[in-house]
Amino acid sequence: MPTCNKLITALLLSVFLAAGQNVMAKEKYAPTSVDMELKKVSQHVYYVEGKAGVATDNEGFISNAGVIITGDGVVIFDALGTPSLAHKLVGLIRKLTDQPIKKVIVSHYHADHIYGLQVFEELGAEIIAPYGAQKYIRSDAARSRLEERQFSLDPWVNENTHLVLPDTTVEKSFSFKMGEVTFTLNFMGKAHSDGDMTLLVEPDKVLFSGDIIFRERIPFVGSADSKKWLETLTKLETGGLTALVPGHGPATHDPKDTISLTRRYLAYLRKVMGAAVDEFIPFDEAYAAADWSEFENLPAFKEGNRINAYQVYLSMEAELLEQ
Repeated sequence: MPTCNKLITALLLSVFLAAGQNVMAKEKYAPTSVDMELKKVSQHVYYVEGKAGVATDNEGFISNAGVIITGDGVVIFDALGTPSLAHKLVGLIRKLTDQPIKKVIVSHYHADHIYGLQVFEELGAEIIAPYGAQKYIRSDAARSRLEERQFSLDPWVNENTHLVLPDTTVEKSFSFKMGEVTFTLNFMGKAHSDGDMTLLVEPDKVLFSGDIIFRERIPFVGSADSKKWLETLTKLETGGLTALVPGHGPATHDPKDTISLTRRYLAYLRKVMGAAVDEFIPFDEAYAAADWSEFENLPAFKEGNRINAYQVYLSMEAELLEQ
């Protein structure tokens, strides 16, 4: 009898462990409760739209990601802000096609666009990023940001979340073809980040801009080179486009109007803060005197505008010293 009890105990234990392993396998990425919908932009192009807010709002789903479905595979543009979000995106894609996800093109290496990369890496996709990505990944800022998000976005970003190096680094613009679709990667250099890149889906005439362009919300400036960013926006070709998908905010069929908001905002920051630097006016005084009425009703203004203005003030002080 004791032997029989031992056998039964061992059997029950093995069943319990197997069940536990199955649960772990199914929940490799913590479930996310956010509403995520693949919105169709054109024949081949879809995207999911994050909500307006700071980086830790909406379980990290604040940025956009693009999906381009061809007859020979799927291309992703940006990987979202958590592995859980990327995993959910893959599930949505599978409802539309069983084509393999072959490439993930990253507009730039900021946390809300890259923490989902490991999901696509595991699927065997080629990760393509602009020059400057490696600099970010190896920086103290990247390590500290990940540690912070492992706390502020737990369990969706956790100890199993890691930074993914690109397989291919882009330093100049080029085109490639997958199935019937031609893609053009436009290397924009240092603008919003240490390296930025846009993607044009040629036959559909749809442009993915990454965070060079924000729509219906305040851009995040951070440590960006606002001067080069503004120059990049001025040079960006939008003629002939049928649609533009920004890094944040809804897609638009009026690209020029969308670009105008980001351009006006950056230009105003540089105008006001530049004048203050030239006249040696303290930041607090300059900020209080500025007229923010054109932008103050936009999402993320209260959370981001003062920080943006201060970063531009500091960068324009540095520009003055370099003259």
